Amino acid sequence: MRRPLTALHVVQPGDGGVARVVTDVVGAHLALGMRVAVACPPGTPLAAAVRGLGAEVHPWRAGREPGRRLVAESRRIAELVDLVRPDLVHAHSAKAGLAARIAVRGRVPTVYQPHAWSFEAVGGVTGALARRWERWAAARWTDRVVCVSEAERRRGEHAGVRAAWAVIHNGVDVARFATGMDRAAARAALALPAAAPLVVCVGRLCRQKGQDTLLQAWPAVLDRVPHARLALVGDGPSAPALRAAAPRSVTFAGAVADTAPWYRAADLVVLPSRWEGLALAPLEAMAGGRPVLLTDVDGARESLPPGHAAHCLVRPDDPAALAAALAGLLRRPILRQALGRQARQHVLQRFDVRRAGAALADVYREVATAPRGELREPVSQ
Repeated sequence: MRRPLTALHVVQPGDGGVARVVTDVVGAHLALGMRVAVACPPGTPLAAAVRGLGAEVHPWRAGREPGRRLVAESRRIAELVDLVRPDLVHAHSAKAGLAARIAVRGRVPTVYQPHAWSFEAVGGVTGALARRWERWAAARWTDRVVCVSEAERRRGEHAGVRAAWAVIHNGVDVARFATGMDRAAARAALALPAAAPLVVCVGRLCRQKGQDTLLQAWPAVLDRVPHARLALVGDGPSAPALRAAAPRSVTFAGAVADTAPWYRAADLVVLPSRWEGLALAPLEAMAGGRPVLLTDVDGARESLPPGHAAHCLVRPDDPAALAAALAGLLRRPILRQALGRQARQHVLQRFDVRRAGAALADVYREVATAPRGELREPVSQ
């Protein structure tokens, strides 16, 4: 009897969206009979979640940014590869992708998933070095680069990354977000006003997610919808500055174990990002039947249902446009309800995590059995 395929996921700390993606994928792959190991910082929600699903969990103490500890962090991954003896290593995000590929150096089939490119977060010399590294590592030490949107793949190509590509959209556990308490019960459980129009933003509090632009837009929203409330769900390095700039109508929920009640409490979910690959939070919100308002960054158009762009997309870094779109949707409840119903059906049909997990398992089988060094044609799922 053939032994099950073994995958070792290497996940960097501090990214809740990626952690949720990995958790859902691990669950889907365990259900398919795979052996799954996860290397991540100990004591994190990710470690607890995947252990609860039945995955092997191995401590990997690492920071978010490259630094003096990179050699030790890479050495630990090499030790885990020797211990787990995986058929392939799957590295998630820039830091894990850096450390894992230095550790493995092509000796084991390697899948890299950027979850938004590292060079988008920085400019100048640092950005140039990031692009050079991504080009070099993709060509030599990566069997497949998995992008979460066609837009993310195109951005990598435009930066000169030459790789064997697979495009697999993020998926969500639609049953989890489509069922549960109604809006009134969710608001009561979260101690939120029962009747006030509520906008919810779920994401790490950092420059990428654009909450500073949202707070700049919020006074203009209140001018048009005076009783509106805004909830920022998440934590991160921008939290102190955002709290200092926020009016009393803004609630800071901090990091939460379960985002589903916040989506259920919302009238509208917003994510004003400066860059993405394909954001997870809008898919979760849409699975629960909530309309979303997004900035027009990579993956946004691919995540929205047909016809929603006119109401649900604005330019990034444009507080006036964001305020107008927020107020416009808050003042049109019938439109919001229609958009939410369409969004839920769209996610059910296209973004179920089981579909994404099966597509990723196909990639695993291909890279694990291909002759070493062979690059295959791009694959879209």
